[in-house]
Amino acid sequence: MQSRVLFFVFATVLFDMVGFGIVIPLLPFYVQSMGGSAEIVGLLLGTFALTQTVATPILGRLSDRYGRRPIILASLFGNGVAMLIFALAAERAWLPLLFVSRILAGTTAGNLAACQAAVADVTSGAERAAGMGRVGAGIGLGLVIGPVLGSAIGRLHPNAPLLAAALLAFVDLAGVYFLMPETRRQTAPAAAGGPPHRPLRRVLAEAPILAIMGIYFLTFICMTNVQVSLALLADARLGWTQTEVGHLFGLYGLMALAVQGGAIGKISRRFPAVNVLVGGTVAIGLGMAAIAAARSPAPLVIGVALAGLGAGLVNPMLASLASQHAGAAQQGTILGFAQSAGGAARTVGPVWSGFLFVRLGAASPFVSGVVAAALSLAVELALRRRMLAARSLADDIVVAPS
Repeated sequence: MQSRVLFFVFATVLFDMVGFGIVIPLLPFYVQSMGGSAEIVGLLLGTFALTQTVATPILGRLSDRYGRRPIILASLFGNGVAMLIFALAAERAWLPLLFVSRILAGTTAGNLAACQAAVADVTSGAERAAGMGRVGAGIGLGLVIGPVLGSAIGRLHPNAPLLAAALLAFVDLAGVYFLMPETRRQTAPAAAGGPPHRPLRRVLAEAPILAIMGIYFLTFICMTNVQVSLALLADARLGWTQTEVGHLFGLYGLMALAVQGGAIGKISRRFPAVNVLVGGTVAIGLGMAAIAAARSPAPLVIGVALAGLGAGLVNPMLASLASQHAGAAQQGTILGFAQSAGGAARTVGPVWSGFLFVRLGAASPFVSGVVAAALSLAVELALRRRMLAARSLADDIVVAPS
């Protein structure tokens, strides 16, 4: 059961991200062909991000109530329909229909919380971190494959990439429907000897959950600086073209993929999750500093590699810790809120990064990344102290004489 669940969660996230990677690089060209401007492209991207941010905790909570499998199935169906609507909008050159497609796609992209909750249902300890790493690997691999596949298929027909993305969603839908089991465990009510029910408001107010959501936000603030300002810095300081910048992003993705796709399992079995989280954040901070200071290729390449390595360590550890503190009955909900914290950073981060680059210079977005990493590190060290204190207290209770 565990191997089947992990496989189909990986496939679901992979196909989602392949579809996303197919569409996003081509989106400006579709909008341009419909008579739209760059502002319309920005509005479409913002609409997608905002919808995903709102939908993720809702879908996560629904997965806690009705099961992971129905939410994943509904999201895959919605994603496939969204791609078909996109193709129809492109064929008819109707921009309002394109917004409908992006709203539906953003809503269905919120299935990540249900996918992570399914992993948490069938794993524990180091296995959970490795499973969350596999989810991250699916995201990274999909974003690598998608643009290449989209540009290749686009030679056949302008709408072929959109239809291919829809086909992938429906193929995965069939696989999940016929082969993936439900993973949500039914928990006994407190009156029948089950764990006491904790109201959602109280869970979200707990210090570890607040800390994890804060770390999510600060980490994604760092990552949006890479996405928005790295190419601009490489051009301004080194005169690099799209080819060299593409290699930089490839290196970033490769480092994150290598960690999440294999190494994270071994690392998490050897070191406590919060220690790995601290190490990943230090790597991100050092990477941001190296990029900010780079005046030649070597420090820029080293900085990008460190940032990718850090992201590969931090993301699965955050998901693993969030599910650990949420408890079995509310894993989808808490993972959804945690992902929304990252979504909020992806919404405001690009605007902030672009503002800093224009007003204060090429290094400033990455200096702000160093500050965000330092704040995240302070929160992580406080969380680590709290977890060590709780563990020490639990040990004292166990060994105390009755």
